[in-house]
Amino acid sequence: MDDNRIIKTEYAQEMQKSFIDYAMSVIIARALPDVRDGLKPVQRRTLYDMYELGIRYDRPYRKSARIVGDTMGKYHPHGDSSIYDSLVVMSQDFKKGMPLIDGHGNFGNIEGDGAAAMRYTEARLQKVTQEAFLGDLDKDVVDFVPNFDETEKEPSVLPVKIPHFLVNCSEGIAVGMATSTPPHNLAEVIDATKAYMRNNDISTGELMRYLKGPDFPTGGIVTNKDELLEIYETGTGKIKIRGRVEYEKQKSGKTTVVITQIPYTMIGLGISKFLSDVAALAETKKTQDIVDISNQSSKEGIRIVIELKKDADPENFVNLLYKKTRLEDTFGVNMLAIAGGRPETMGLKAILKAHVDFQYEIATRKYTNLLAKERDRKEVQEGLIKACNVIDLIIEILRGSKDRAMAKACLVEGKTTGIKFRSRESKVMAAQLQFTARQADAILEMRLYKLIGLEIEALISEHEETMANIYRYEDILERRDSMAQVIINELEGYKKEYGRARRTSIENAEEAVYREKEVEEMEVVFLMDRFGYAKVIDAATYERNKEAADSENKYVFTCRNTGKVCLFTDTGQLHTIKVSDIPYGRFRDKGTPIDNISNYNSEKESIVYLTSQSQLNLRQVIFVTAQSMMKLVDGGEFDVSKRTVAATKLGEGDKVVNVMSLIDQRSIVLQTREGYFLRFPIEEIPEKKKGAVGVRGMKLGSKDQVEQVYYIRNGVETSIVYKEKTVLLNHLKPGRRDGKGTKIKV
Repeated sequence: MDDNRIIKTEYAQEMQKSFIDYAMSVIIARALPDVRDGLKPVQRRTLYDMYELGIRYDRPYRKSARIVGDTMGKYHPHGDSSIYDSLVVMSQDFKKGMPLIDGHGNFGNIEGDGAAAMRYTEARLQKVTQEAFLGDLDKDVVDFVPNFDETEKEPSVLPVKIPHFLVNCSEGIAVGMATSTPPHNLAEVIDATKAYMRNNDISTGELMRYLKGPDFPTGGIVTNKDELLEIYETGTGKIKIRGRVEYEKQKSGKTTVVITQIPYTMIGLGISKFLSDVAALAETKKTQDIVDISNQSSKEGIRIVIELKKDADPENFVNLLYKKTRLEDTFGVNMLAIAGGRPETMGLKAILKAHVDFQYEIATRKYTNLLAKERDRKEVQEGLIKACNVIDLIIEILRGSKDRAMAKACLVEGKTTGIKFRSRESKVMAAQLQFTARQADAILEMRLYKLIGLEIEALISEHEETMANIYRYEDILERRDSMAQVIINELEGYKKEYGRARRTSIENAEEAVYREKEVEEMEVVFLMDRFGYAKVIDAATYERNKEAADSENKYVFTCRNTGKVCLFTDTGQLHTIKVSDIPYGRFRDKGTPIDNISNYNSEKESIVYLTSQSQLNLRQVIFVTAQSMMKLVDGGEFDVSKRTVAATKLGEGDKVVNVMSLIDQRSIVLQTREGYFLRFPIEEIPEKKKGAVGVRGMKLGSKDQVEQVYYIRNGVETSIVYKEKTVLLNHLKPGRRDGKGTKIKV
């Protein structure tokens, strides 16, 4: 290969250029809407293709597959899914405040069910789309550009008559930027547009007298009214929205909370997520007011019903929903659009200015073209009227001419050569005719019935109408206020026909505050059997069944119903459990596996010690490991908020064999696997932090390890059975920590 044909360039430079080209392609040609028509390219192409196919609002529906295929083949070669998804969204009234497409069939629903395949659904244009979006396409009001393969022409922008960018929301993610524009009420947007046209210096605050704020198709309540002004001035911010809630009193005395409107952000799978979140509140005991929850939504609207207990505070419960679920949510606003060929974040006034400027532009082009057509029509009409006055002469010219060209030359230039006239006077008069070329063609094509008197009167009437149109069009083009009035009149017409009442309320709402019910603090008894099933019962029940409770359960201790239970494992972990999470019931209730209400895993670790946190706070806790590492830890260190923490640090291959809170124990006895016993005072064990390893309590053989730990209280005889031999621990020879101990002979 010829080296002269190779262009050498820096890799980073080439990558930068390629990335910028790709990014701009995504931004301009795919992801972001144009501020003038508020449409992304795929939406614009879909609507234009339906217009070309003649799928009007007053004609039969056509298969969506036909629309998608035609659009993809002619204008949008980026896959059928993007085109069909766009078509579906433009037909969904719960996503668009003003749907642009009339869908027939299953086009999905507000609860997140998708549309049927394109081969099953049908569509056609909405009336508003045909009139306000595509109505003037035949009047050369916008530029047409070649399609992707230059075999077709498509409009660079649709001549939309309403501020569609504001009316219907738009969402899109480009490269390094995203757009998120809330929907607004058509009538309010039109009123704001008119106000701007009458006073270009109007402030954003004054515009918001007409445009109150967003108007979501799902309704709801905007709760931060005072923050909207800054959002509409800058084009960015956060809108807080709530669902609308009603209260219904049942005959049984129970109160039912009914959600009739949801936040716009909850559309789709958000509803099922909301239902599961509410159920989770009951399961995690965040609230105990819920009796039942059901989704009774239908085509008529949203209806989510939550039945509460008789003594429940419904308003407080709703505040809980606002705090813990998406019944109160945030809509992020970033009104980013293509303006002047580049992406720009725009405030309300800038958006209206862009729309109004565009309206003046298309109106100028429209009435310029209409004026030219009326002037052409005027020329022809005046020619025909003049011809009717000298019709005998014209007939004489036609009869005396050899061909059409000779007759036309006479009518236009007065050439009489070669034409046979009846008299010299006729020839002289013919030479004085001065019709234009267009008039001459009209005369030559005129039919004889046009000479009927009534037809001549109709022609004169048409000429008068044409002259009136010319004067009107000239006035519109010459005077800006006249053009403005025309635009305003059109907007008024769209408002009257397609305007609707506002669905979303705008107010300043107080922050939702949930007041948790004060739980009456009481003493309860924790019970857990050898199978790991735990429960709590009241103290009176325990006293009545004390003997059975002590014999049937492995762990029995008192605690407060507002406190926690501390579970120490052989892996050195501390698992805390809220007493409120443990089933409270009758003595003979089975309880719940401790694994289910804590992070404890019985398959991977074993319980070493179980007690209430309140019993640990004012005491010391002793730890003993299999490798004879020991320490004392202040019990207050285990007053933690986390469900699981490391209670001690272990060496490699080591495990905890004993944990005990100290009350009146004076001595400790360590027993090894090989039968060595070491007794020494507890005072010899140093106090350490829970993150420390500790000190050695006993010298061990190479294969030996601590197996059991015993405690001796002053004045209390303590004995154990070791390999069928009774050992009196009080009589063991006292030693010192880190000794070898005494071997018991069996």
